[in-house]
Amino acid sequence: MSKKPVIVFEGIEGSGKSYHLSAVSRYLQKKNIDHIKIREPGGSLNSEKIRKLILDKKSNFKKNTDLLLYLAARSENIELLKRFFKKKIILIDRFIDSTIAYQHYGLGVDINLIRTINNHLLKNFKVNFTFLNTVSTNNMLKRLKLRKSLNRYDKFNKNFYKKVQNGFLKLAKKDIKRYEIIDSNKDKHKNRSIIIEKIKKLI
Repeated sequence: MSKKPVIVFEGIEGSGKSYHLSAVSRYLQKKNIDHIKIREPGGSLNSEKIRKLILDKKSNFKKNTDLLLYLAARSENIELLKRFFKKKIILIDRFIDSTIAYQHYGLGVDINLIRTINNHLLKNFKVNFTFLNTVSTNNMLKRLKLRKSLNRYDKFNKNFYKKVQNGFLKLAKKDIKRYEIIDSNKDKHKNRSIIIEKIKKLI
């Protein structure tokens, strides 16, 4: 594996993925290890503009429109990602798996359409490792209630999130060596330690 890996943090809402990505970034900073972190949708200036449109509670897009907006946001980021590919450690909050889990398994968009556009955008850019954070829907809903504000994707029903999480797990099972499944129902500090130990091996 590249010693400048691309590491992705995936999971449904309230699963702790952003918390753990930030913890890893702080660890790397303390060790003076060069890295970048980026979120999807978002990251670059134009991608952040698209993010606001996607997540706006007033937005009500058709499922294919939603997909194309997410991929448009990725298109805006890909030049930045390719610039640092194999030159710096890249930490990404959501990536390809989220698109498939939410848009295909959650909303029923044709998976071949998703893969075709992704392949066109990414070409040789590849993810080296993924931390998949899982959480029960009850714990997810408790955590969402603690948030100061909710976006459009925080307000689906329980069944939707179950389908999405099962989609993530199906993707992980197809390439299990590239994943670490984190049970976010457990203590977050213990999970953070597990993730940091894995990071040490990856870099």
